[in-house]
Amino acid sequence: MALSFCGSDRNNSYSVAEGVLNNGCFVDALNLVPHVFLLFITFPILFIGWGSQSSKVQIHHNTWLHFPGHNLRWILTFTLLFVHVCEIAEGIVSNGHMKTNHLHLFMPALMGFIAATTSVVYYHNIETSNFPKLLLALFIYWVLAFITKTIKLVKYAEFKVGIQHLRFCITALLVVLYGLLMAVEINVIRVRKYVFFANPQKVKPPEDLQDLGVRFLQPFVNLLSKATYWWMNPLIIGAHKRPIELKKIGKLPIAMRALTNYLRLKDAYEEQRAADDPEKAPSIWKSMYRAFGRPILLSSTFRYLADLLGFAGPLCISGIVSRLENKNENETMAIVEDHDKALPFGVYFLSSNELLQNTSVLAVLLFLALVLQRTFLQASYYVTIETGINLRGALLAMIYNKILRLSTSNMSMGEMTLGQINNLVAIETNQLMWFLFLCPNLWAMPVQIIMGVILLYYLLGYSALIGASVIVLLAPVQYFIATKLADTQKSTLDYSTDRLKKTTEILKGIKLLKLYAWEDIFCDSVEETRTKELKSLKTFALYTSMSIFMNAAIPIAAVLATFVAHAYISDTRLSPSEAFASLALFHILVTPLFLLSTVVRFAVKALVSVQKLGEFLQSDEIGDDSWRNGDMSVSLESCRKHPGATKAINRKQPLRYQLDSYEQPARRQLRPTETEDIAVKVTNGSFTWGSNLSTLSDINIRIPTGQLTMIVGQVGCGKSSLLLAMLGEMQTLSGKVHWSKLPECEMLQEGNISAHEELSFEAARSKNRYSVAYATQKSWLLNATVEENITFGSPFNKQRYKAVIDACSLQPDIDLLPFGDQTEIGERGINLSGGQRQRICVARALYQNTNIVFLDDPFSALDIHLSDHLMQEGILKFLQDDKRTVVLVTHKLQYLIHADWIIAMKDGSVLREGTLKDIQNNDVELYEHWKTLMNRQDQELEKDTELDSQTALERKTLRRAFYSREAKNQIDDEDEEEEEEEDEDDTLSLTTSRRSKIPWKVCWRYLSSGGFLLVVMMISSKLLKHSVMVAIDYWLAAWTSSNTTGNPDLNEAHRSFYVPVFSILCGAGIALCLITSLTVELMGLSAATSLHHNLLNKIIHAPLRFFDVTPLGQILNRFSADTNIIDQHIPPTLESLTRSTLLCLSAIGVIAFVTPTFLIALVPLIVAFYFIQKYFRVASKDLQDLDDSTQLPLLCHFSETAEGLTTIRAFRHEARFKQRMLELTDTNNTAYLFLSAANRWLEVRTDYLGAVIVLTAAMASIWGSFHGPQSGLVGLGLTYALTVTNYLNWVVRNLADLEVQMAAVKKVNSFLSTESENYEGCMDVSQVPEDWPQQGEIKIQDLSVRYDPMLKPVLKHVNAYINPGQKVGICGRTGSGKSSLSLAFFNMVDMFEGKIVIDGIDICKLPLQTLRSRLSIILQDPILFSGSIRFNLDPERKCTDEGLWEALEIAQLKNMVKALPGGLDAMVTEGGENFSVGQRQLFCLARAFVRKSSILIMDEATASIDMATENILQKVVMTAFADRTVVTIAHRVHTILTADLVIVMKRGNILEYDKPETLLEQEDGMFASFVKADM
Repeated sequence: MALSFCGSDRNNSYSVAEGVLNNGCFVDALNLVPHVFLLFITFPILFIGWGSQSSKVQIHHNTWLHFPGHNLRWILTFTLLFVHVCEIAEGIVSNGHMKTNHLHLFMPALMGFIAATTSVVYYHNIETSNFPKLLLALFIYWVLAFITKTIKLVKYAEFKVGIQHLRFCITALLVVLYGLLMAVEINVIRVRKYVFFANPQKVKPPEDLQDLGVRFLQPFVNLLSKATYWWMNPLIIGAHKRPIELKKIGKLPIAMRALTNYLRLKDAYEEQRAADDPEKAPSIWKSMYRAFGRPILLSSTFRYLADLLGFAGPLCISGIVSRLENKNENETMAIVEDHDKALPFGVYFLSSNELLQNTSVLAVLLFLALVLQRTFLQASYYVTIETGINLRGALLAMIYNKILRLSTSNMSMGEMTLGQINNLVAIETNQLMWFLFLCPNLWAMPVQIIMGVILLYYLLGYSALIGASVIVLLAPVQYFIATKLADTQKSTLDYSTDRLKKTTEILKGIKLLKLYAWEDIFCDSVEETRTKELKSLKTFALYTSMSIFMNAAIPIAAVLATFVAHAYISDTRLSPSEAFASLALFHILVTPLFLLSTVVRFAVKALVSVQKLGEFLQSDEIGDDSWRNGDMSVSLESCRKHPGATKAINRKQPLRYQLDSYEQPARRQLRPTETEDIAVKVTNGSFTWGSNLSTLSDINIRIPTGQLTMIVGQVGCGKSSLLLAMLGEMQTLSGKVHWSKLPECEMLQEGNISAHEELSFEAARSKNRYSVAYATQKSWLLNATVEENITFGSPFNKQRYKAVIDACSLQPDIDLLPFGDQTEIGERGINLSGGQRQRICVARALYQNTNIVFLDDPFSALDIHLSDHLMQEGILKFLQDDKRTVVLVTHKLQYLIHADWIIAMKDGSVLREGTLKDIQNNDVELYEHWKTLMNRQDQELEKDTELDSQTALERKTLRRAFYSREAKNQIDDEDEEEEEEEDEDDTLSLTTSRRSKIPWKVCWRYLSSGGFLLVVMMISSKLLKHSVMVAIDYWLAAWTSSNTTGNPDLNEAHRSFYVPVFSILCGAGIALCLITSLTVELMGLSAATSLHHNLLNKIIHAPLRFFDVTPLGQILNRFSADTNIIDQHIPPTLESLTRSTLLCLSAIGVIAFVTPTFLIALVPLIVAFYFIQKYFRVASKDLQDLDDSTQLPLLCHFSETAEGLTTIRAFRHEARFKQRMLELTDTNNTAYLFLSAANRWLEVRTDYLGAVIVLTAAMASIWGSFHGPQSGLVGLGLTYALTVTNYLNWVVRNLADLEVQMAAVKKVNSFLSTESENYEGCMDVSQVPEDWPQQGEIKIQDLSVRYDPMLKPVLKHVNAYINPGQKVGICGRTGSGKSSLSLAFFNMVDMFEGKIVIDGIDICKLPLQTLRSRLSIILQDPILFSGSIRFNLDPERKCTDEGLWEALEIAQLKNMVKALPGGLDAMVTEGGENFSVGQRQLFCLARAFVRKSSILIMDEATASIDMATENILQKVVMTAFADRTVVTIAHRVHTILTADLVIVMKRGNILEYDKPETLLEQEDGMFASFVKADM
């Protein structure tokens, strides 16, 4: 056919006789002009511009300077492009109706399409370079296009071409669009004044973009990039070369920061409070809606659009298939015969219906609908996720501010436990965030379901309703399963917390358990809990597999019901087009129904969470700062709402301090004080911890300024409570606490907020006016470096810092740490011992520049030298020189001589107050009592010297831990990603290739621990199931395509042949669904069971050395996070991965079978898919790691704050902690945002790929249909192509998830390779006498001991002989090997030479269990387990009650235990927190007495007991153990002066060995020098 612009089938094509504009072809030609004009103008500019742009380095932020009407312009342009596509299609189809080609029908439309594309590219580049003058070209183009299209429209109207013709409608649309674009352009000129105006406007980019730290660009990029996440490409592709770090993801834009959102939520919350009666609690739901309602509405709109577009798929399929069916019948109709009909302009005009008859047009429409639908869907997801993250940030800030104001009594009386607060932070906020993610579904799904059912009815009639009713009836079952799932998950969680608690206790007390040979008892109790947990996991697995089964089986059941019903009810035969369209519709319907149950469940959870949050936000607060201003009578309410302070935010201050001023109500002016030299005064005080029983009553004290006040008294008489009462932490029943103001006039800051604003923030903080440096009894550390813990937010001053460290003798400890004072300590860092922690807390109090210092028993965990040093250097020198007011609570009476003022307490009231002289004169009895106690302490002082102190021991354990740690170089470092596989040189390229690899080895290990049989079953049933699914659909295609005439007999035969087979296949499919879902879950369970069992046994039986080397947190992580992943996350991921992969593969197989040509198009698609998944997996893993690693500090910060509330409030550091919380929240939110944006990036890309697959499949089947397959098979192919789009991204997401989760298996595996202790020994238990060791005779022969084959020996060739029943004392300096000797008795260390013989048996030959169960030891740090007292004394249940009471009596505990509710069955809380340290030590003594062994080893067992008790104990040990061998390791020499034999050790050798009297006679001996040193 000849190509000619106006067609050559008529002679008058080119004649203009009837007027130029009346020739249709000329009008079309005129329409070409503007397009060509635009291309000619813009191409040179673009080329020049691009050339120059690449030369200069582009800062990434100028890209987002949007001109006014930016988004509108993009939307209009996209619409314009779509209309152009329609125009081209219309032109081509009309051209098919003519005899010769008429190029003018589609050529101008094609040019218009190219021009419109160019205009967008051009506009984008102008915007990037911010050069608005060039927009004139576009303006001219819009005007010209508008004019030419209007001419065309007018001419059409003249020639009576109307709405019924498609071309008229298209032209009208184009006129409107060009007009609107013209208006947008005029608006830009109006606003930016860039053309005819003298002074164009200077415009700056938004604040976020001026800050180069903001890397999250979603809010600022143009529409196309927003929709496809194009701006993420560099990040995701870059991750392949270099891991993504926190620096790379930068900061959050201001609108998404926690502070911004917190203020929004808080305003909404407080507004409600003001409006209604103030007592009523504001509703959180309302405030959430007010603060975050709009984005949710936007997201819902997107969602509705996507859902409606989703129905285009089935309809287009039905159109294409039915056209292909009827193709043969109407081949001949194509060309218009009757040319004598007067065609306007001599060309054919289509109606819109005729256009949609064309299969190729339908295929393109299907493609566009899919692309749009997916884009809208992802946009909807993104908006909800962003809102959810904003909400979470706001909630966290609200919770945090509330925590800082919680009343202490709430915390200690257990109304608000730490656990509850952690749950609020970790669980409730996330529940609400998830609810927001899913909530658009709540109102989108019902609409989707109703639409789907209507369409089905339209396709199939009544039988469709039968199928739909099957789905609807089974939905409640799914909901029921979902709620059951939630319940079992809850019980599983309870069991696993229980198991974790037990495991933690075991690991903390592992040394004790091993020494007492109790590992197995405790191990069994963990296994018992684990069995319960596994039982509930089993039900969980069952319900999960049921839910998966329902999800897979419902569509099969529905399809079966529908088609069988249709075969019997309806007279018409089922055509392929109807069958496959309805099949596709069923697939669409299943998803919302499955999700609906989940969404409803989340909605229920969200309701619960909101209720909990509401309760928490309404709980008691501490009285506001009135207490520091000398007046406690202000009621809580008035404190809570000081007028005028709510909104006084100073805009001049930087944003970070606004929260501070926002929160604190105006402080009231101080009253002038009576006396100037009193810092704090309490009058007639009686205070309570909230139960209205006064804990402290009748308190009248004063604390003199600048002096040292000491508070003394017995354990539990209310000393610490008094400090807290003064700090305002207790509830006041009556009386006043009065804080005087200081001589310096600092009233300004204490004035109201407005004055506070004038002061700069730092100046306001510098004096720390009302800040009290406070060191609690139970030391509280931050998860930070040692230095940060000491400076605690104050500026670093080197001299001062050094002085403080020396005063607290921290230098030796710091030297031992691997990074000095930059070492992380706290939960996640290194575990320090009690004394070290306490000294750091004291150092913090000393370092702060405050006028008042409260020290609560700072000596409790320190030995004598350290406490002396601290008293002299720290308290007397450092603090008194600064004239700071010091209040010291202590048990050490020998320091009373230093006190300027003494307060003696008894049973919650003040016994005496005054100087030491006053008391000496007025209360002789008390003074005498003190004196006797002091004498004892003094004696001990004289005899005790620079001996191996407790500190030394702590330092030793530290040193041991680090020494070894360097030796092993921490084999299991958390990130040992690549350790086991390959250890070749780690070049960059190697890591990148490895980063994109899938850890097959670990997967195999996981599967193999699940059991071989189950794995085989799983794989085979999966494959079978998917083949049956394909068979069902293939049979459907064959059934519908088989032509039957209207003969009823034939119909009957037809039915009896096809229906039964179809039913059998569907039944088989449903059965297989059940089998596969069960096998996967069971396999996961058996893997989890065996992995945890092996892990627990390996770790509990590991040598002690292992626990010195491996941080506790790391071991616990294996038991908590990693076990949880193996239990609950891997099985569903594995299931989902295999399912989606097999679905995609079967779909591609079916399409290729129907139209083999499709395989050619598949190659580039597969390549694209490979690269997308490769880049995404690496990036996703990094981002997930970032999300996890930033979440931990956030949770830690919350629990840390809740624990250290009193300290933070005493120091007045609330603002700094809030700031830190906001930073941590923002960091975590950034990581999470990037992670979800990366998921959107992937989904958009895989969805577009899926759309291309559908397009190629459709095109291949249309073009192949001239000689090709039955229409039924085409329908089959297209239905399968549609499912691929849904599952492609799941393949990648699940792969990425599985890869992250397999890391848990890998970490657990790395622990499974540890060596166990040798438990067997070479003797049989039966060979050991029952009552061994009877005498308790110990021979040590040439003994050498080391902790690890890689380390130096700690004992070298030691020889000693101990007679039965002797009392032996061992002393020596730090590191001389005393404790190592005690461990050697229990075979806890590596004895590589020599032997220890007890009662004639070499202990190395004995089974460990036997050896350790026959000796007893008392350790230095008291360890109690949660359980009853009886369980703590005798977990083996061997002893009678009388025996237990006897032991308690010996340990001076009988009366106390009798007083407890339940006596021996009274509960001990975790770690024994409900007893004081001294009492715990006594329990440990009792524990040793219960075990009637003839050898007792005491490893400095009396460290934390007051003098009186200790003396009793010494006597008791001498009497109760008169006939047993006692080996005492002494820190205080006086404890072993009465021993029968003293061994002095030095550097692993025995230096002196004799009776104490003899040793004292040797003037120059070591022992003598020890004793003499202090006399």
